[in-house]
Amino acid sequence: MTNACTKFALASLAATSALAATHAQAAGVTAGTLIQNTASASYGSGSATTTVTSNTVSIRVDELLDVAVSSLDSGAVPVSSTAVLTYRLDNTGNGAEAFSITVSPAVTGNGFDAEIQSIAIDANNNGTYEPGVDTVITNGGSTAELAADANTRIFVVVSQPSGTADGAAGQVRVTAQALTGAGAPGTSFAGQGQGGGDAVVGATTANANALGSLIASSASVALVKSYTVADPFGGTKPVPGAVVTFTIAATATGTGSVNDLHITDAIPAGTTYIANSATLGGTALTDAADSDAGVASSSGIDVTIGTLAGGASSAVTFQTTIN
Repeated sequence: MTNACTKFALASLAATSALAATHAQAAGVTAGTLIQNTASASYGSGSATTTVTSNTVSIRVDELLDVAVSSLDSGAVPVSSTAVLTYRLDNTGNGAEAFSITVSPAVTGNGFDAEIQSIAIDANNNGTYEPGVDTVITNGGSTAELAADANTRIFVVVSQPSGTADGAAGQVRVTAQALTGAGAPGTSFAGQGQGGGDAVVGATTANANALGSLIASSASVALVKSYTVADPFGGTKPVPGAVVTFTIAATATGTGSVNDLHITDAIPAGTTYIANSATLGGTALTDAADSDAGVASSSGIDVTIGTLAGGASSAVTFQTTIN
């Protein structure tokens, strides 16, 4: 009898240990999975050995709701007109789940609050924002259902408000929350888990967020106009017949750049434009509307500089004769 009791106890202990080991790994088991276990025991009665089995215990794994969000940008993203911030959302739970996405540019300590232009989910999972390809959602909208351990990228397109100081810093917060629900760890949503079990909030509270950083990168242009005079007698007196060379210097300031910069100037009354005298950065320009950057006539000049980065300068010159 002692031997039979010992064997029964050992068999029960083995079954209990196996079940405990399974429970220890349950957090990684797919939601809805059935964990089943049957114990057995053998005992001697006289000269015969008898084996018996217990009933089968079945445990359906509940869905654990967990999520992680991180910024994928290596540093502060410069923004002058628009910029794209990139975030990664990971479903760290053990069941398929969709997540609501909330974007907030109003973060304590911001030097400026960016303006949200659009929010998109990476449709082809290539990590690159592609307008017209990626799935646009409204603020507070949701992702498609993500499998356990799957991830997706979220793109937030922002613009810089007018009047933002160059070099000002801002942040944008992206928050993801499980659509099934969120709350204190252990909060349960009966029957709402994958596979028919409950959904249970995990350690992340089924709600996570991350900050993306921006740096305002703007530029402005200062124009300075000057002139020199060469008179017919070798001097510098502005007398009839003297040639006046006008110089217009454009200097961009700030960390960004300006685009589509044009310099225009009317020919002063009392003077006559000297044909083909316009230059850009010391390079001669023709008066005709051709492949170079300048157009000029007896009424005035129009020179296209284009893009000018902060800290850079460019100069346009032209000549007239005093009538």
